[in-house]
Amino acid sequence: MSNIRPLFSIPTSPLIPVLGLQDGFPVHRIFCVGRNYAAHAAELGNTVDRVAPFYFTKPPTGLVLDGGSIAYPPGTEDYHHEIELVIAIGAPAFRVSTEEAMKSVFGYAVGLDMTRRDLQNAMKEKQRPWDISKAFEESAVIGPITPASEFAPQAQRISLVVNGSLRQQGHLNEMVWSVPEMISHLSRYYHLTPGDLIFTGTPSGVGALQPGDRLEGAVEGLSPITVTIGPAV
Repeated sequence: MSNIRPLFSIPTSPLIPVLGLQDGFPVHRIFCVGRNYAAHAAELGNTVDRVAPFYFTKPPTGLVLDGGSIAYPPGTEDYHHEIELVIAIGAPAFRVSTEEAMKSVFGYAVGLDMTRRDLQNAMKEKQRPWDISKAFEESAVIGPITPASEFAPQAQRISLVVNGSLRQQGHLNEMVWSVPEMISHLSRYYHLTPGDLIFTGTPSGVGALQPGDRLEGAVEGLSPITVTIGPAV
């Protein structure tokens, strides 16, 4: 069996550019933190349980780099944006304390968690998993990674502009769970490895998008991102 070869090629995730480096950051897994800004949870009719963060995942092959166009996805009539800070993991972390957690961080980037909100709401009503609303093609956008030595999450502003109008804004210190808390908690359940990404949740102001919309996302101190919504597929 040592000579076994693949029957066909399959999609792979893109290498993420890293500021100051020629080498790209390969992606292993994408974890996302739910309801990590109280105002966003409230706008969707949810409350925040401070004791128990929860997660969902996205396929690495669904990742799109900044600057391109993504198709309006099939099966939805309520396609939403969620601007987020993204943590890039660069060292193994398993059952780490909050004090040790930051040693695993390679850097940070600006990201978008794209969501089929109508499908998410339908799954919530039926108490079913959210996968169909969160884990689809081109469901995550990310900008270049800034090394951790050049950025530390504190109270930086996070924002999203759609077609020149401000849609979302907040500050990183409004997150319910901090960066070290998220890494420490997630590492109880996974052996986090280099190449893992953690999308850390979105502030309030999420809303529907249409083909032709131009999105501009930013976190103070990080490279901003732009993406355009293409025609429906």
